[in-house]
Amino acid sequence: MAGEAAPRGAELLGFARFRESSKQPLAYGYGPRSLRELRQREFSRLAGTVYLDHAGATLFPQSQLTRFTNDLMENVYGNPHSQNISSRLTHDTVEHVRYRILAHFHTSPEDYSVIFTAGSTAALKLVAEAFPWVSPGPESSGSHFCYLTDSHTSVVGMRKVTMAMNVTSVPVRPEDMWSAETQGTAARDPDGQLPHLFCYPAQSNFSGTRYPLSWIGEVKAGRRCPVNVPGKWFVLLDAASYVSTSPLDLSVHQADFVPLSFYKIFGFPTGLGALLVNNRVAPLLRKTYFGGGTAAAYLAGEDFYIPRHSVAERFEDGTISFLDVIALKHGFDALELLTGGMENIKQHTFTLAQYTYTALSALRYPSGAPVVRIYSDSEFSSPEVQGPVINFNVLDPSGNIIGYSQVDKMANLYNIHLRTGCFCNTGACQRHLGISDEMVKKHLQAGHVCGDNVDLIDGQPTGSVRISFGYMSTLEDAQAFLRFIIAMQLRGSDGQPLPQTAAGEAGALSESEAQDAVLATTDRCSSSPQKEAPTASGVCNDLPSTVDAGGSHPPPLMATRTQQTPLEKAAGVLDGGLGPHVITNLYLYPIKSCAAFEVTKWPLGNQGLLYDRSWMVVNHNGVCLSQKQEPRLCLIQPFIDLQQKIMVIRAKGMEPIEVPLEEEGEQAQICQSKVCADRVNTYNCGEKISSWLSRFFGRPCQLIKQSSDFQRSAKRRGQDQPVGTTAFLSLVNEAQYLLINRSSVLELQQQLNASTKEGFVTSKVIQNQRILGLGNASPCVSDEEIVILVGHGSCT
Repeated sequence: MAGEAAPRGAELLGFARFRESSKQPLAYGYGPRSLRELRQREFSRLAGTVYLDHAGATLFPQSQLTRFTNDLMENVYGNPHSQNISSRLTHDTVEHVRYRILAHFHTSPEDYSVIFTAGSTAALKLVAEAFPWVSPGPESSGSHFCYLTDSHTSVVGMRKVTMAMNVTSVPVRPEDMWSAETQGTAARDPDGQLPHLFCYPAQSNFSGTRYPLSWIGEVKAGRRCPVNVPGKWFVLLDAASYVSTSPLDLSVHQADFVPLSFYKIFGFPTGLGALLVNNRVAPLLRKTYFGGGTAAAYLAGEDFYIPRHSVAERFEDGTISFLDVIALKHGFDALELLTGGMENIKQHTFTLAQYTYTALSALRYPSGAPVVRIYSDSEFSSPEVQGPVINFNVLDPSGNIIGYSQVDKMANLYNIHLRTGCFCNTGACQRHLGISDEMVKKHLQAGHVCGDNVDLIDGQPTGSVRISFGYMSTLEDAQAFLRFIIAMQLRGSDGQPLPQTAAGEAGALSESEAQDAVLATTDRCSSSPQKEAPTASGVCNDLPSTVDAGGSHPPPLMATRTQQTPLEKAAGVLDGGLGPHVITNLYLYPIKSCAAFEVTKWPLGNQGLLYDRSWMVVNHNGVCLSQKQEPRLCLIQPFIDLQQKIMVIRAKGMEPIEVPLEEEGEQAQICQSKVCADRVNTYNCGEKISSWLSRFFGRPCQLIKQSSDFQRSAKRRGQDQPVGTTAFLSLVNEAQYLLINRSSVLELQQQLNASTKEGFVTSKVIQNQRILGLGNASPCVSDEEIVILVGHGSCT
């Protein structure tokens, strides 16, 4: 495309131009080794996936897992509390890993001790319970527990422990810490016996803001006090988010307590963290409970207990997760071999974040209104003040916020993995989104709780969208995300994308630079990373013909049919109308997330359309598959023969296979499964169909069916729903039936035609499971609208 005019609005931001315009050198990748080759070799499972939730959990490389597995296969590791040869090997290896951890943070066993925990949350709980708090008394105001409001839930939760001891908890706003003037040594109590604790994150897990590590020394020296009280200040640095992409030098910034989780750094193992304790503070910690391995001596018959000498042995109750600890060695090895160290990771991830931030903040609607609202305390000027995290909400052309749940669902269709909500950081969420304490309580009364999909209440957001980069993230990941935002918000009615770069902003490109730009393709399918996903037209061409149920079953639900095409009929209705509700198409989906089965009449059961969503395909772990994970599910075509009581399943390149409609008595093995967070009893349909599905998908799969004697109740919607009207569900989401009005289908077709080079959408577009999911947002059916009755869609 060099030298040619780019499509209108197609250019966004050239990466080469971005690097040239930067005021500081920007690093991308890890030297002469190709990042693309690293991705292909170590993270081949990411093919077609854009993973942007590294702040939630980063990903492990294949070589780390391979070397760890080989280690376990070649060595015998016993319980480290024993004294045999295999146990001594475990003990010595674990101690080596402790040294490796301390070296990673530029310190040594002389200065810090490593206490293994179940994660950073467990480490924080340990500090809350063991810190030498002093309760208020006649001669003392007692200890103070201060924490930055931009802190993880696990930090704020420490106040429940301090409250039990009547210790004062003080939330400290970031702006108050920023504005606090450094001063001389604060007043101290004469004997230095009044300890206070200040906790703050090195990096906000909400916005990626990096708070000064210099606060550690200033607070400990009394030069910057969260509250002006006499005593001695100790500092807990929550490093869980920060150390995932940056080096931490504890020889310079000597925090008293440093909790962390290793999966944030390596991706594996999960459920393992550590508390790094400054040895000068360790003797002050108090221990109440003692477990196996922590006692030097104790008596069962009286209160006699002597703890072990070392800090780690004193606080690691029970047998530690020693195999996971051994896995850390291979995590350090892989990280250094692949990247050269944390400083390289810091520079690489910041470059991607700065580039994406610059491009994202430059996006404008034709009116000039911004496409997103970014929540940040920095302008991504330096990795010293900003981590590789971008938090934002998407806006419509009028400036209204689009709910994060809708953004998340659209991202899933593009196979882009991001995170939404408040990210276990209510303080930062309130501060950036302007949510008052009263609004939080009001949202709770309205039914919103942390982690749900209630994204807007009275038009106000309850959370936001977060993307974050890891050491294996690439420019292609960033550009795929930007293309997604453009495709979602900036497509014009003529099918052309409409990104606008604000005048005078860095990174604006000339048309000749379009070959290096982020392009918003007009091909809806190719704009999605799921390159092998079949199109709707490809699904419809091979679907079975419409059938009449027949047979002696309960009274069928009738669907009136004519020789007109559904769209022709719909057009007639919109012009003149046919009166009350008329069902024009009747579909059911026997196998959840697979192709539709169209009928002209069909029996009703107590769970809706008979056999609708009665089966589902699960993976080797028994987890239900949807088209988000396996797009080829839409190529599985079920056909039900009520006369012969069988379901015939077809797929291209496979011989048809028959499955009985009902379980065969005692031969059915009952198993537990989940559908949309509900527990269901199911049974396996047999090895024959499992082998058939496994061959088709190229991985182990099984077909399971909801047990006929199991009843799953629909959730009640609001207080006005009469008692005793609860419906029983099959494997559907929330309701027995879904009605889609024809005007909504026409509107959807117009929008899709406008965003594709060739309009492939027909009346059978609803047979595409993803498009069917949009039916939940259809307007209410009026008396003169033709409707389509289908089984309810799968989880979105």
